[in-house]
Amino acid sequence: MSEHYYERHPTSESNPTFFNAILNTFTFTFQTDDGVFSKKQVDYGTKALLAQFKQPKVMGEFLDVGCGYGPIGITLAKQFPGRSVVMVDVNERAIRLAQENIELNDLENAKVRFSDALSAVKDEQFASVITNPPFRAGKKVVHQIMEESFDVLKPGGELWVVVQKKQGAPSLKKKLESLFSQVDTVSKDKGYYILRAQKFD
Repeated sequence: MSEHYYERHPTSESNPTFFNAILNTFTFTFQTDDGVFSKKQVDYGTKALLAQFKQPKVMGEFLDVGCGYGPIGITLAKQFPGRSVVMVDVNERAIRLAQENIELNDLENAKVRFSDALSAVKDEQFASVITNPPFRAGKKVVHQIMEESFDVLKPGGELWVVVQKKQGAPSLKKKLESLFSQVDTVSKDKGYYILRAQKFD
C-alpha cells in the first residue's frame, strides 16, 4: 500500500517548501513538506470550509482535527483571537510543521498535539470541532472521528465538516444525523459539501 498522509511516520524524504496563502482575508506563510496533505497549496475543500465557518454561541476552545500543516486552525486562531485553538494530527511531520507555522504566523492562541483521531483530547470539551477528514484513511477512521467529535463537544457546540460528493457526502450526513440533534448542509460548492452538526443542550 502506498504511503498516505494519515500515517504516524511518513517515510517519504523530507523536502520542505514555503508558500503564501490568503484565507478569510488574512495572509499567511506556510511551510509544507512531502508526506502531508495538500503540500503545494491550501486545498479547495479547506478554503470552502473556512469561508463558511461561523463561531457558535457557546464559549470555549476550537478543535481542528487532522490539522496537517495547520491552515484551518491557524486561520481560525487569527480570525477569532478571543478563542484558543487546539490542533491535532496523527502525522508527526504534520505536527512539526503545524507548530512551526503557528510560530511563523505569530499566533499565541493556537497549540498543536499528536493525537490518533481524538484520543489526546477525549477528556476535554470544545465549542466547535472543525475538520477536513482524512478520507483516504477509510470510512472507519472518518466515522470514528465523527463519533469522537460528538463526545468532546460542549452542549450547544458544533461540528463543521467538508466532504466531496464523490467521497460519500450523503452517507456521511446520515452518519452525523445518527449522532447529532440537527445536521445541515450549509453549502454545496463545486462538489464540496459543508456540513454543520449541532449538539443541543
